[in-house]
Formats: sequence, structure tokens, C-alpha cells
Amino acid sequence: YKRQGLMRASVYGGYFTAAQGIIYLSLMGMLLDDTMQRLNAVKNVLAAVVNSVAALFFLFVADFDWTAVVLIAVGSAIGGQIGAKVGRRLSPGFLRALIVVVGTAAIVQLVLR
Repeated sequence: YKRQGLMRASVYGGYFTAAQGIIYLSLMGMLLDDTMQRLNAVKNVLAAVVNSVAALFFLFVADFDWTAVVLIAVGSAIGGQIGAKVGRRLSPGFLRALIVVVGTAAIVQLVLR
């Protein structure tokens, strides 16, 4: 059951990417007994692997705009580095609350669109 949840989140994340980190953190937070900082680190590695595999797949089966690809790749790399550094410094309770707030804001924005 645990593996299926993470596998489904990875398939979703590989295609859409939207809220992928929030989904990983919420699943791992419910299923694993570890600190939020460690779960955040695992989330970053898991997202990098999933998105790399998805990128390789789409490289062979889809047409895309290389300018957009480069901009998204650079933004993701910078955001991942900043997020990891900031996440390590935050208390577990604050990090968990921040994840809930960002996830809720994303859901509200999608629903109201």
C-alpha cells in the first residue's frame, strides 16, 4: 500500500510536477516515522529522479520548446538548492505548517481559477 501511494505520486509528478513536493511530503509524513528535514531531503532526491526519468521519456516522444525547458531546468535547480538549505534550518513544526499553508494555497488557487 505504501509503495503504491508513492508510485502513483511519482507518475503524477513526472507528468504534471505541480505540487509534487507537497504530495511526497504529505505521503511520507503519514507513512514514515522520520524528521521533516530528512523527509524533505528524500523528497528532493525522489523528485529529481522522477523528473529526470520523465524528461528522458519526453525527450523521445514529445515536441517541446527548448527555451522553456532551459528556463524550467535552471529554475528547478536553483529552487531545489534554496529549498534544501532553508528547509534544514526550519524547525519541524514550522516546516510542517509551511507545507500545509503552501499546499492549501495551491488548492485554493486551482479551485478558484
